Amino acid sequence: MELIYETLAGFTAMSSWEYLAVVLSMAYLLLAIKENIWCWPAAFFSTFIYTIMYWNGALLMESFLHFYYLAMAFVGWWMWRSGKKNEESKIISWSLNRHLLIIVATACVALIMGYITDTYTHADLPFLDSMTTCFAIVTTYLVAKKVLENWLYWILIDATSMYLYYLKGYYPTLALYVFYTVMACWGYKKWYEEYNKKEGKPLGEL
Repeated sequence: MELIYETLAGFTAMSSWEYLAVVLSMAYLLLAIKENIWCWPAAFFSTFIYTIMYWNGALLMESFLHFYYLAMAFVGWWMWRSGKKNEESKIISWSLNRHLLIIVATACVALIMGYITDTYTHADLPFLDSMTTCFAIVTTYLVAKKVLENWLYWILIDATSMYLYYLKGYYPTLALYVFYTVMACWGYKKWYEEYNKKEGKPLGEL
């Protein structure tokens, strides 16, 4: 009951700009699931708001992450248009070994970043924060490349972020990430169906 009360209180304290950023973030996710290229302009404007908001709130790592998202909005638009070909890109799937390499490499970088921020800054929950940040950076690139398995990464990232925001008491953001986690599951289903329709491969062969 207390969690519900604090969540509602957090929503009433949100600014109009923050509400706009949340709406644009939801629009980005829904459009990305539908493979609609206009997801990237929605991502650009939502992350622009969040970049300024987090910087003003002294959340420097979050501000840096959203600045990266800002740049990736341009990259994503370009990649989904297949660069100079000006043609729509297709969903692709990477091998399990390739994903294992990505996971191990990203986890190692995250541990190093966690150690640095834990040792040299006043960061709270540095290792958990570094893990979600590093994997979010990599996974955003996978979205731009239209790699099918990006949604599986997002499910784990969003679920872990929910725990992080719960510990920090960011209940409105926690509620938003519940939505993100559910939608990431739906996103994987929709992209898999589209990939399977074009490639004719069963899930076990992906």
